[in-house]
Amino acid sequence: MNRFVIADPKLCIGCGTCMAACSTVHKAKGLQQAPRLTVMRHEQATMPVQCRHCDDAPCIKVCPVEAICQTEDAVQLNESLCIGCNLCAVACPFGAISSGGSRPVAMATSYDSYIPCSVRSSNPSTSAGLRCFGEDLLSWEPGVRAIAVKCDLCAFREEGPACIDACPSQALTLVSEDDSARSARERRLQAAQSHPEGAPAFSATASPSSPHSLTAKGDR
Repeated sequence: MNRFVIADPKLCIGCGTCMAACSTVHKAKGLQQAPRLTVMRHEQATMPVQCRHCDDAPCIKVCPVEAICQTEDAVQLNESLCIGCNLCAVACPFGAISSGGSRPVAMATSYDSYIPCSVRSSNPSTSAGLRCFGEDLLSWEPGVRAIAVKCDLCAFREEGPACIDACPSQALTLVSEDDSARSARERRLQAAQSHPEGAPAFSATASPSSPHSLTAKGDR
């Protein structure tokens, strides 16, 4: 079983600190600074949604360049291989994969309105809406290549996921295989303890006449 981070909507206060922490640690590592989780807000509750690291991940199957792979206990995305096709985002049943980055590098599309700075400064009648080439260069934004981003459990941090450490209400938990097994045992125990005293107990033993019927133990 893969590990994953899950949030408790009863504890989440929707502050967005988890998103900020995620963005900060990934940017410092030289990766896309887009947060790997998104806080969903509803009238009654808020909670972040992030990759569940499915054991049979559909995102792995649809990636045309094999940028997503199964590691020992997680599903990881290699950002250097991603081509930004967004097929993984479409395939994700949890909506936990998004596109990070920005628009492509800005390029001048037309020089028809080019007016040198010297002409603009000496001719007050020049339209204020037109800029010289030098100013245009300064206004260009290099942009960031748009690729898919998903929770990677902060695999590069010895401390583990930054969102868990940053959450002020301790609403986030890292779930492992041992945690899942323990939770299942606790649910079974609670179900057994909630069985009304004196109520008939049922067994799932099949009978020849009706293989899917339940039979009360007291009737046998």
